[in-house]
Formats: sequence, C-alpha cells, structure tokens
Amino acid sequence: MANTAHSSTAGHGEGTRRDFLYLTAGAFGAVGTGLALWPFIHQMNPSADVLALSTTEVDITPVVEGQSITVSWRGKPVFIRRRTQAEIQAARATNINELPDPQADQARVKKPEWLILVGVCTHLGCVPLGQKSTDPRGEYGGWFCPCHGSHYDTSGRIRKGPAPANLPVPAYEFLTDTTVRIG
Repeated sequence: MANTAHSSTAGHGEGTRRDFLYLTAGAFGAVGTGLALWPFIHQMNPSADVLALSTTEVDITPVVEGQSITVSWRGKPVFIRRRTQAEIQAARATNINELPDPQADQARVKKPEWLILVGVCTHLGCVPLGQKSTDPRGEYGGWFCPCHGSHYDTSGRIRKGPAPANLPVPAYEFLTDTTVRIG
C-alpha cells in the first residue's frame, strides 16, 4: 500500500513539472513570436512625413471679418472664413428641415464667427468658388460649384444642385484665439 501511495505522489509531481515546462515553453515561444513580428507590424505605421501632414496650424490673426483664406491640409483645400454677423444670422435663420443634408449651423462651428470647411464639392470633388470677393457665391451667399451648379450657404450646407452632402467640417481646435489646428 505504501508503494501505491508513493507512486501516485510521484506521478502527480511529474505532471505538475511537465505542465510548468509546457507553459514556460509556450510563453517563451509567444514572446519570441511577438518580438519577431514587431518589425513587420511597426512598418505599417504611418511614416514621419505622413504624420507631419496630418495636422496644419494656421495663424488666423490677419483674417478680417468677411474675408476667407484657403490653406492646404492632407493635400486638400480648406476654407477658413471669418463670417460677418449677417452671414451668421443667415446661416442660423435657415430652417434645417428644408435642407437636403440637414445640419444646424451651431453643429458646424466651434466659434460662430469662424467657419472651417474642406473645400471639395461633395458631388464630384471640384473646388467650389466663393473664397475671393470676386468669385460668384451662388444663390445663398456661400460657395458655388460651377461644374454642375451646386450652391452652398454661409454655413457650407448644400442648398441647391446635385451635391448630396454639405461641405465637410474637418476636425479642428483653437489652440489660442489666433491659432487653429486642423486635423
């Protein structure tokens, strides 16, 4: 009987050691595989030049009320307009239920006087007119895409024409009262 108890204890101890060795070998194998794969995974991250293009900081100090500027962000034009009180009132007085792509003006701006939009028509990717004081601004005082006749209002919302959506608002934040970061 003593012999049976001794052999069952020995068998139980060997099983525990074997399980420990399996777990340890498996853990080392998993860590080794992870270390071997890391360079391949890391090379899929964006390069430094791509990351540098992901944001643009703009000094908006020289932009006077009623003026628009165009900056480049990710290879696209971005319109920055310092709106007049009349433009703000016109944008806010619009019944959003009548818009093809309903969106309130307050949802499109962080500060009422500053409107920041990606300047690419949502129909076929043209650049709408309306940035210069001599450009036609369409029937709603915003932007006009002459390629197919899309009209945007003073909030960049589509009002007339084939464009299916409003001019997009990029991610942006005001770093100071005179500097905005786009992206």
